Amino acid sequence: MSDQGVEEVFSAPRSERLRELLDADRIGTLQQISALSREYEAIVEANALVAIDDEHDPEGASTAFERAHVAALLSQAREHLDDLDRALERLAEGDCGRCEQCGELIPMERLEVRPAARTCVRCAPAARGRGRG
Repeated sequence: MSDQGVEEVFSAPRSERLRELLDADRIGTLQQISALSREYEAIVEANALVAIDDEHDPEGASTAFERAHVAALLSQAREHLDDLDRALERLAEGDCGRCEQCGELIPMERLEVRPAARTCVRCAPAARGRGRG
């Protein structure tokens, strides 16, 4: 780990930019969660109004698929929100922006795309295999 990297990770402009990215992503994710929650509730309410037998109703299978699809998207959005919150905690502790695998600085270009990234591009494939990235 170079001293220049340490200074760059904790520089005020870099930290401020990262906070802006995380905050913007968090707002967008909260909006997505809200929209998906409304969509899921609408699907459930629509199904409650009619007696649907998924096995025999031609629309039942697509309704079940739609409900499962929206539930999966909602779960992913909630996981992303958790990732963003953990990144904000790391930022507050001064420990955000460094790869958790190799310890090198995560380039700002990567953070622009994935503000909650915990790994550099080089280490990301290995981290994905372990459920991280």
